[in-house]
Amino acid sequence: MTQSYSLTRKDLLSLEEFSKKREAWRKDIIALKKKRRIPVGPDITFYFENRQTILWQIQEMLYIEKGGEEQIDDELKAYNPLIPQGNELVATMMIEIEDIERRRVTLAQLGHIEYEITLEYDDVVIKAEPTEDLERTTGDGKTSSVHFLHFSFTPDQRESFKTAQKVLLCVNHSRYNYKAALPRDVHAELSQDL
Repeated sequence: MTQSYSLTRKDLLSLEEFSKKREAWRKDIIALKKKRRIPVGPDITFYFENRQTILWQIQEMLYIEKGGEEQIDDELKAYNPLIPQGNELVATMMIEIEDIERRRVTLAQLGHIEYEITLEYDDVVIKAEPTEDLERTTGDGKTSSVHFLHFSFTPDQRESFKTAQKVLLCVNHSRYNYKAALPRDVHAELSQDL
């Protein structure tokens, strides 16, 4: 039997229920996200998603926007593809620059950065596959500040990832070239997705 990772309406709390549990749940999600966050260089942070982080995101969107029944299917459709399916890691990559002018200049220099991301360990290199929901780089070469990335693993790569001594998350763009080693606790957390 194939495991289903996708969320359905049955997984969602009503707005009333969510309102009651929201503060306690938020604390748990903040702690979880801390174990799934990797900064790479000065301006980019990767947030590795899982079923819990996506469920929280959907509940928050429904709570904030209060779009009713019509919104539920849209949120499920938008966010379900960001849940890892047991053979992949999924990350939201954020280019986070507070200064508006520096952000504008930097984003204009980082066109197609989403195709220059890898996970590397032992002799394995796994290239990120961007979600193709829409073009993230404009015609003039400006990239978006948010990208959704999938790292797909073969069965052997899944097992070797779990036991790797050092895993690097790499941004290999000509204008932004940085690497970060996954801390042990983050590596252990992400291994549970595979």
